[in-house]
Amino acid sequence: MARYPFAYDRSQPYMKQVSDWIADIFYDILPEAGFEVRDEQIYMAFQLERAFAEKQVIFAEAGVGTGKTLVYLLYALCYARYKNKPAIIACADESLIEQLVKPGGDIDKLSRHLGLEIDARLAKSPDQYVCLQKLDEARFGHEEPELYRELYEELPDFVHSREALQRFYAYGDRKMYPHLNDRQWQRMNWDAYQDCFVCEKRHRCGQTLSREAYRKAADLIICSHDFYMEHLWTYDSRKREGQLPLLPEHCAIVFDEGHLMESAAQKALTYKLKHIVFEELLVRLLKGEVRESLAVCIDKAIDQSERMFDVLERSCRPIAGSDRKQIAMSDELLVEIHRLCDVLSEIEEELVFESEMFTLNDYQLKIVEEHLEMMQKALGLFRQKHSFICWATESITGLSLVVMPRTVKEVLREHIFSLGMPIVFSSATLSVEGSFDYMASSLGLDDYLSFAVDSPYEYEERMEVVVPTWTEGGTFAEKMAAAVPLLQRTEGRALLLFPSQQELQQFKREVGNETGVANLRFLYEGDSEISHLIASFQEDEHSVLAAVSLWEGLDIPGPSLSNVIVWSLPFPPNDPVFNSKREAASAPYEEVDIPYMLLRLRQGMGRLIRTREDRGVIAIFSERIHTDSGLRQRVAQILPSGVEMKLEVFAGE
Repeated sequence: MARYPFAYDRSQPYMKQVSDWIADIFYDILPEAGFEVRDEQIYMAFQLERAFAEKQVIFAEAGVGTGKTLVYLLYALCYARYKNKPAIIACADESLIEQLVKPGGDIDKLSRHLGLEIDARLAKSPDQYVCLQKLDEARFGHEEPELYRELYEELPDFVHSREALQRFYAYGDRKMYPHLNDRQWQRMNWDAYQDCFVCEKRHRCGQTLSREAYRKAADLIICSHDFYMEHLWTYDSRKREGQLPLLPEHCAIVFDEGHLMESAAQKALTYKLKHIVFEELLVRLLKGEVRESLAVCIDKAIDQSERMFDVLERSCRPIAGSDRKQIAMSDELLVEIHRLCDVLSEIEEELVFESEMFTLNDYQLKIVEEHLEMMQKALGLFRQKHSFICWATESITGLSLVVMPRTVKEVLREHIFSLGMPIVFSSATLSVEGSFDYMASSLGLDDYLSFAVDSPYEYEERMEVVVPTWTEGGTFAEKMAAAVPLLQRTEGRALLLFPSQQELQQFKREVGNETGVANLRFLYEGDSEISHLIASFQEDEHSVLAAVSLWEGLDIPGPSLSNVIVWSLPFPPNDPVFNSKREAASAPYEEVDIPYMLLRLRQGMGRLIRTREDRGVIAIFSERIHTDSGLRQRVAQILPSGVEMKLEVFAGE
């Protein structure tokens, strides 16, 4: 395989030659293969040249149909070969990753039409793999044990063997279990409470084996935003433990659907504390020969952790439409948290003496020290009044305390923006009302390049936007009465976007009573693996897909998607994360709620028209559009040029 995809003249600037080659591709080579010449795509290509040449951050906003993915893939590929290190393509979720790597996807297109051998490999998040320990628990558990026993028997032979590995292959990917719903999968997949470092099966784990494959990628490594952030935040700790970082050294980063990167950064910086996990970890130390003073500290810490979680449980209250629980901070809870911090410090001091005596297993000791350090960082945030966000979650094994820093700006500056490499934020929705300030401020960026190009499609002739009118304020029953004729009108072929799982599940329960759509097949996010679900929707033209997370990334050209129903305007939820943003804003509605909603609504509407031949209808279910003229005007402003909202009365209202 030739290193460079064109004849490289070392006497001339490399990125200028890349830009000329890419221009030839878009003007001549791809049009000969049936692709159209798009001025917007070529404009984007020239804008990215500067970002790669000067190693700068750039916000690349390009509308649907621009072909932005091909542009950033070509630049990332050429830059990777120039630097002799892979480039990272970080996508918002697994469905977006699938669009890139599937047969007929963008990487496949470039490879076929340009005659390029592109070494692109997937680096999936840990929770996309089977955890052998959890699978063991599930097959001896109380819920569907036969299912998990069958899955256990289907594992590769080398997983069950104790002999040295002679031959192995990647296994355990979520995509290999399309028939499992999300609840079934979550009983056997990796989660943050798994202690992989002391797992005796870690060297036969599908997650571990997959890393050996993608680390050798020459051109591109494709991962999720979450996984890239996890790589950054665990980089130093993995080095200290003698482990390789999750991702190899790389030369450039592209954040596809870059408007979602801040939430991924916050998620990766989240600390999760659970009493049962903490207790099991410390009890392990007691199995060795430890000094009495350490044993006393361990007992004291376990008791204090139990007291803190008891107070925490009394301080929680449910949040409507969320699986998170709001924590009412009180002096009592803060006292218990600070006491636990003090006990943890005592244990850390005792462990210093213990390590000098070599009575404890060094590996086990290192794991405990890492866990205590993590807990200290998390609980230490409570000493600074406005520096953290916290909430609780409930599971079979008890309550979890979740803590994250209020902002990630400083961390992003240090770990990403200071790396001196090209960084591309690409999306059709990066600006709000013509400004990139909302994105730049949330990421802590002061110096960046930016540009915006509109979609080349003629929306006025192909997109219809309707807003049903209500007589009772837009109740669930009224929305259902409006949805049925819309689904009948397009004979299925619809995507329903819900604001929460609760409303999706309510629709799922009640749509069975609607005889007018009894002949349609309904598919629901969570009932099977996401790429399998999307493929089923695309193949069955008259089906209906109901989802919560597919506001972006879903690319279904043709008649299979002719109708998008927005069940509610996608304002951010009243959960601890967004409430903290509201508290920090001088005008929360203007600075937090409206920008988030407009970006997400633009993304949702962008699912409809994916080619010049596509056409269809978008229905926005909202009472507030009718009663709030300012909101109505703002929604109207984000519609494509020439498209107007129509008030429509549906039979049955």
